[in-house]
Amino acid sequence: MMLLHVTDVDEASWAESFRKTLAPYPVVRRGDDFDPADVRYIFVWKPQPDAFDGLTGLEVILSRGAGVDALMQHPKLPDVPIVRFVDEDLSQRMSDYVVAHVTMHHRQYTRFHRDQQARRWSQYYPPAASETTVGIMGMGVLGQDAVRRLKPLGFSLTSWSRTPKAVEGVECFAGEEGFEPFLNGTDILVNLLPLTPDTTGILNTETFSKLRRSSFEGGPVIINAARGGHQREADIVKALNDGTLGAASLDVFEVEPLPPSSPFWEIENCYITPHIAAISDEKSGVRYFTQVVEDHRAGRPLINVVDRDRGY
Repeated sequence: MMLLHVTDVDEASWAESFRKTLAPYPVVRRGDDFDPADVRYIFVWKPQPDAFDGLTGLEVILSRGAGVDALMQHPKLPDVPIVRFVDEDLSQRMSDYVVAHVTMHHRQYTRFHRDQQARRWSQYYPPAASETTVGIMGMGVLGQDAVRRLKPLGFSLTSWSRTPKAVEGVECFAGEEGFEPFLNGTDILVNLLPLTPDTTGILNTETFSKLRRSSFEGGPVIINAARGGHQREADIVKALNDGTLGAASLDVFEVEPLPPSSPFWEIENCYITPHIAAISDEKSGVRYFTQVVEDHRAGRPLINVVDRDRGY
């Protein structure tokens, strides 16, 4: 039996889709009449405190999202494999967001928007893409897809990750010793890291102060499409106001929805989107997890299993 326990999405629609693709395998929702001990799979998103109560026969946890940081913090998380969502459609949507914001900042949108508001004709020429370094933090599936889509645009590309990576056309840095050299050569910093204790708050004043300042007239730029827990928001506000950063694109926040009182709303060089960079599409998600369940029931190995020690 599969149990759905998803919050802030249309659980009924997901359940109906799974019932069609997994039939005759039983699929239930919270509130249905079933024995929790019969549940072998739980499809979960933002689990409530009682999400895993009574699931003594649970074999696999299926995470609706690619990020599992919230799930990993659940006080009653069972000791069974966790399969996260890895999908071409989700990667494409994230890369669309990254490419859109990288190119916007590269072409100095903030400067020209200010000129437009002032009715000022100022023919400043942005640096060429080849003279602009985009540094990507996190070289998992999403980071590597972003690299693949940025590469044809001509940018100089670098990356930083926890462990060494080798990616064609990318200068790769890794570990604590590689972090500062990576930042020193970066004009546009893109965060696609998983959220772990080691990466919490990594977007902070110290990080911003080490970014390269010689390429962009207004200063370096950050783009965060990963998790709100990666950023120290007071540090970002200060950096945007004092010129340490030229601009920022933020899709995620420490508190969501972003409170009306947040100073971000009124900072003209801060571009806010409401956590929509990438979405777990129902059609592709149902297809992916149906295959996971069918493979597991047939004795085939699980894919994209979370390493609990690493947190992703």
